[in-house]
Amino acid sequence: MATPVNTVKIIDVVVSDLGAAIEFYRRLGLEFVRDQYMPDDHAGCDLPNGLHLMLDTDEARRKITAHWTPPTSGRAFLTFEYGTPADVDSTYAELVAAGVASLQEPYDAPWGMRYATVADPSGNGVDLYATLA
Repeated sequence: MATPVNTVKIIDVVVSDLGAAIEFYRRLGLEFVRDQYMPDDHAGCDLPNGLHLMLDTDEARRKITAHWTPPTSGRAFLTFEYGTPADVDSTYAELVAAGVASLQEPYDAPWGMRYATVADPSGNGVDLYATLA
């Protein structure tokens, strides 16, 4: 048996609407490329340090995983780091003004970060944070 490699290289987020998800994550600075073989169901984005973020529709995930069913609410949380607490506040305000659902208004967390959480169009959580001075 081969020894497993304990390095995460890909994160796959399941979404209900690929176009809406691509637009949402574009607002956070990520540029997804639709897969040439599954342009309506799969897109990917290269991140720093060799990490790759994928978006798959519910339909694509059902094709890949025989007994998978969509959860009733988001189960994944992606976290975006910002340079300043003011960046967290302004990004949060821009997203909410654009109709993005708020899960947690910005606040100063006891662990030393300015923190806020919104939901992507499929209900997956997206945390925004910056270290407090």
